[in-house]
Amino acid sequence: MESEVYLRHIENEESHWWFKARREIIYSIIKKNINFKSNKLNILDFGAGSGTNIKMLSKYGKVHVYEKDEKTSSFLKEKFKKSENIEIIQKPNNNKEFFDLILAADVIEHIEDDGAILHYLSELLNKNGQILITVPAFNFLFSSKDKVLRHYRRYTKKNLQKIISKYFNITKLSYYNFFLFIPIAISIVFLKIFRASFIDSVEKKPNTILNSMLFKIFHSEKFILNFLNFPFGISLIALAKKKYID
Repeated sequence: MESEVYLRHIENEESHWWFKARREIIYSIIKKNINFKSNKLNILDFGAGSGTNIKMLSKYGKVHVYEKDEKTSSFLKEKFKKSENIEIIQKPNNNKEFFDLILAADVIEHIEDDGAILHYLSELLNKNGQILITVPAFNFLFSSKDKVLRHYRRYTKKNLQKIISKYFNITKLSYYNFFLFIPIAISIVFLKIFRASFIDSVEKKPNTILNSMLFKIFHSEKFILNFLNFPFGISLIALAKKKYID
């Protein structure tokens, strides 16, 4: 991503409706589906970005944080320097550390060979380890925002399932950001037609009332996702277990 994007994320990740609601949804999926004892999971936040999910993950155990961008990684190191169960690392598995849970939140769309990175991440997991992945959905929504974020693609449920299932057994796979899909999709298509740049406006926190309203709508999906899958949405979320052969 461009440096300006990282700066916006750092500024807005705590309270922006999208980051905040996504964090709550990820937390809900982990809490419902992953067994943990005494907060002792060994966790990797891979491609942590501005660190929006780190504190949430630390409720479950030791969090190893990897972010490729050096400036953002340095920011995270300073931010969490007093946190005993959060460690900023230069490269996963330098010390042959294996993980119970890996979070790759809106990461693999930034990587040209997404299959290769999933294979790599599968090898970082323990025998019973799990991975939680989120990605943007539907290539017809690929826009100038995706280009600025340096996305290679967006996904459908079918093609995400295909690449994940090569290395993992899928526990949960669903679209999400379902309730806001129609207004967001219409807005993106409209802005694409007029070739408008809109990343600045959508990544900055809107006014308090609108921010609160959007958060409540998006956040409400956490109460549904553990019981059913949405048929479409702006994004996809997947939870999967490492395939293991004796």
